[in-house]
Amino acid sequence: MKQLIIHCAPELTQAALLEDGRLVEYDTQYPLETQRAGSIYMGRIVNVLPGMQAAFVDIGLAKNAFLYIDDLLPVHLDKQPKIKPSITDIAEVGQLLMVQVTKDPQGTKGARVTTHVSIPGRWIVYMPDADYIAISRKIDIEAERQRLKQLAEGNLMPGEGVIIRTGAIGQSEEAIRDDLQNLRDVWSTILAKRDETHVPAQLYQDLDLLPKLARDVISDEVQEVWMSNNKVFEEMRNLLRKQQPSWRGRVAFYDRRTPMFDHFGVTEELNQSFRRKIWLPSGGYLIIDQTEALTVIDVNTGRYTGSIDLEQTVTDINREAAVEIPRLLRLRNLRGIIIVDFIDMHAEDNRAKVMANMAEAVRKDRSKTTIVGWTKLGLLEMTRKRK
Repeated sequence: MKQLIIHCAPELTQAALLEDGRLVEYDTQYPLETQRAGSIYMGRIVNVLPGMQAAFVDIGLAKNAFLYIDDLLPVHLDKQPKIKPSITDIAEVGQLLMVQVTKDPQGTKGARVTTHVSIPGRWIVYMPDADYIAISRKIDIEAERQRLKQLAEGNLMPGEGVIIRTGAIGQSEEAIRDDLQNLRDVWSTILAKRDETHVPAQLYQDLDLLPKLARDVISDEVQEVWMSNNKVFEEMRNLLRKQQPSWRGRVAFYDRRTPMFDHFGVTEELNQSFRRKIWLPSGGYLIIDQTEALTVIDVNTGRYTGSIDLEQTVTDINREAAVEIPRLLRLRNLRGIIIVDFIDMHAEDNRAKVMANMAEAVRKDRSKTTIVGWTKLGLLEMTRKRK
């Protein structure tokens, strides 16, 4: 059972997603907080670095944005040159570019940007210049994949591309077509603003937290949506009435004396899940260290001593950790390269069991998570993209 718990206060909006009573996702938004990731800007190249095959772009923020050459070349592989050119052949100082932020500014680094624009909708992600169709890997029924692909092919104009989202399963052609047209209208507004703006300037900003939750999180799998603010409760009901009328009845107003996050156990889970040391139910524990480049997770037996032999003991702990780690990645929204140092196992079939547990757990993640595999040192390497 999935529950979405939304607490709204003047100084902060908090959203928590529970699966079978466990906290798996958490997001916040402050009233004056400006989201950069997903936003589209008209910018100007201010520096070209041939040694790094990259350029810096002024998009009007405190620090210039960073643009790799791969994010400047055509998104469709068939349209890219067979031999990658030098960045100086396709970019020059003073050149104007429309770019989209893919990674927020962090520390001393500016935002990461791309020229490959994508605008997310309810059922699809619209890519105005991609010229290809991609389907979520989580749609694993071949007949449904073919239906959705044919549906997209019948509605796209030349040059357009889409990614069909997991939520599109079972949706009608009319629903997909309406979503596509809405995103085309957004793109037309962006182009009109581009033609009349002074560079640098922001052309588009992704949705605020509440409409984003209605678009990305609330689905057939979410049985309950609890709101602590009556005004926001009505706002969410209206959003869902426009989007999916049958979901409107799932929204409930929380009016009990006990704070809502305390009632649903969210406060306790947050206190436990954001520590460096995370205890597992069996008595083992995880150590999570995050650097600017990667996240390292160390698995330890802790108080768990097992009952059969050492190999079985470490396998039990590792399998438990393999289920818990993907939940923590989602909850803490850890991104980039992730290295997991499981306790050494000698039997190959035990390593396969741990890998299977991990693969099954990451399927629940809305963000693209890739398990690369075991390194020569016995570490498990994986990557996770932002939501």
